[in-house]
Amino acid sequence: MRKELRFSGFGGQGVILMGHIFGKAAVFDGKNVTLTQSYGPEARGGACSVDIIVSDKDIHYPEVRKPDILISMSQPALKTYLPSLAEDGILFIDTSLVEYTVMENKGIPATELAEEVAGTRIVSNIIMLGYFTAATGLVTEESMKKAISKLVPKGTVEKNLEAFQVGFDKGKK
Repeated sequence: MRKELRFSGFGGQGVILMGHIFGKAAVFDGKNVTLTQSYGPEARGGACSVDIIVSDKDIHYPEVRKPDILISMSQPALKTYLPSLAEDGILFIDTSLVEYTVMENKGIPATELAEEVAGTRIVSNIIMLGYFTAATGLVTEESMKKAISKLVPKGTVEKNLEAFQVGFDKGKK
């Protein structure tokens, strides 16, 4: 198994953190992972993305060419990165912020759910990770929870694990 992924959005949404959490979870599951990140000069609001390759075998070339999976957390990110998605690729979108109907996609209103569940948008990335984890099965639920616990800021672990579970439960449906 070898999958190329691109997580995208704007600065401040936790897209880079999403990539690091997923990558750490894949390592916990015994997979090989490469990760590269890209973001604009703005600290918040600028475009950002994380490219990840996850494989059961050695990864000899670390650059994502045609992602098998694209997660878009913002409309500008979708516009920028959709052309690179593999022809048979899977698109995940935050339907709170992204509108797209041209191709089949998997969507969840991550931002709206974050506001409902946690009272803040800040966990929308973790809700999306939960949804993505359940929908793809690329990493285990246990590994994701372990990675979240290790990588989110101290004092926010419980809130982030609750957000993950909300997304995970939606993704199982």
